[in-house]
Amino acid sequence: MTIDEIVVASNNLNKIKEIKKIIGDEINLFSLRSIGFNQEIEENGSTFYENALIKAKTVANFIDKPVLADDSGLVVPYLNGDPGVCSARFASLHATDKENNDKLLSLLGNTDDRNAKFVCELVLLFPNGKILHATGEVSGYILRSPKGNFGFGYDPLFYSYELKKTFAEVTDEEKNLVSHRARAVKSLLSKIKKLNDL
Repeated sequence: MTIDEIVVASNNLNKIKEIKKIIGDEINLFSLRSIGFNQEIEENGSTFYENALIKAKTVANFIDKPVLADDSGLVVPYLNGDPGVCSARFASLHATDKENNDKLLSLLGNTDDRNAKFVCELVLLFPNGKILHATGEVSGYILRSPKGNFGFGYDPLFYSYELKKTFAEVTDEEKNLVSHRARAVKSLLSKIKKLNDL
């Protein structure tokens, strides 16, 4: 079995760019927009895995190609795991990154308990129903104010223990060494290569 084309169940170009940098040129990636898919997908799962599977199945019903779906977010134990599966819509349904970051800082207040982790769940669903699954995590803590001009989402607030900087202070290459999505994609890629060798 050779996999050379994958539809990414997203129109988030930052996310697709991150995945593409890790996967390389052997596999062509397509966004939802590029295949003409424009329906709203209701992410009503209670876990990252459930949401990724919902996205993958919805898009797989539209096109006969392998579909890669990612659900990821920030988990803060002090906030009982929030923002969690609601990371992208933490402040409101169509919240901006700044609005989500502002709400996070507001809820954390002056607490010193600012430990956090980014989690990424990936599901690769094939037309025959076969599923490959991978998880990635990275630990850090939430700063009291944003730092850095790169990245997106909660990157300016997330200080990585490994990089000793926020995700918004590092290059894409540095981020891809440790990020949750990079770890999940690399894990999935090793599973894809095994399939390609069959």
